[in-house]
Amino acid sequence: MFNRRTALRSFLIGVAVAAMVAPACAAHADPTHDELQAQIDKGNAELEHIVEDYNKINGDLEATQATIKQRETDLQPLEASMDAARATADQIAVNAYKSGGNLSSWSLMLGATSSDGFFDRVGTLQQISRNQQADLARYASAKAGVDAEKQRLNETLAAQSRQKADLEARRKQIEGNIAKLDEMQRKADAAAAAAAAKAKTPVKTANPTTNPGPPPAVSGAAGKAVSYAWAQLGKKYVFGAAGPNTFDCSGLTMMAWKAAGVTLPHNAAQQWGKVKHISRAQLAPGDLVFYNGLGHVGIYIGNNQIIHAPNSRTVVKVAPIDIDSLYGYGRV
Repeated sequence: MFNRRTALRSFLIGVAVAAMVAPACAAHADPTHDELQAQIDKGNAELEHIVEDYNKINGDLEATQATIKQRETDLQPLEASMDAARATADQIAVNAYKSGGNLSSWSLMLGATSSDGFFDRVGTLQQISRNQQADLARYASAKAGVDAEKQRLNETLAAQSRQKADLEARRKQIEGNIAKLDEMQRKADAAAAAAAAKAKTPVKTANPTTNPGPPPAVSGAAGKAVSYAWAQLGKKYVFGAAGPNTFDCSGLTMMAWKAAGVTLPHNAAQQWGKVKHISRAQLAPGDLVFYNGLGHVGIYIGNNQIIHAPNSRTVVKVAPIDIDSLYGYGRV
């Protein structure tokens, strides 16, 4: 759940990214491509954690909404039971009055404006049989259950509204940070192009693209996951996305294994919690490879390569397994 600690972490990361941008321009007039790229890589590593936090909160909100919907469904028979018990209590009162009950007592009971007042008055009516009292007790229990469920439901809705507001604030922060890093990337590319033109050498690009060749031949469920990931090559990275046209890292691995009939959460750390942890020597196509303190994840395709959705400045691609700081390996 989003809390003050997470908010402080996000704020500090935002400050750190802003601090990176200023020195890149102020330290010297003509920073090198490698210097800017190093700062971009650092920003990407920090943003990966923000994106995965976003995915976790989004998953929590979906779970809360599902719970609310289920509680509303559960309340329907309870509401019906309450209405039936109330009708029974009213009929008991009418019958008792007709058989000679005290008018003022019954009037007080039937005219009660709340359930508490209603049952306070019931205790004064000695004419009611034990069976009738049991009916009224069931009504009281049903009413208490309805009230408790409604209170919990309202609290959940209020918490969900606060989380949504916090989530939108974090979304804007992420977008702002990504825009800063994109500007840094443009400057890096411009600096590289200018230097290459001056030296008459090939331009060094930040995200070179290569033809990965034919898809690897993998059988079984792992083969379905790898085939799905392979089919997404070249699609744009968008944080929080899980297809069909855009992906983030955990969205890609989640959907790849969904194609194989396996459900994974849309969050790298939660995926790590679902898989069997294995060694690098045990790696086989379809296994997941985790990076950057569980801030990033890709799917292994063999030959020391993964398919992953790196960041907003590139697309779903094949990359060497050692592309980032490794955290661990998992088998679905």
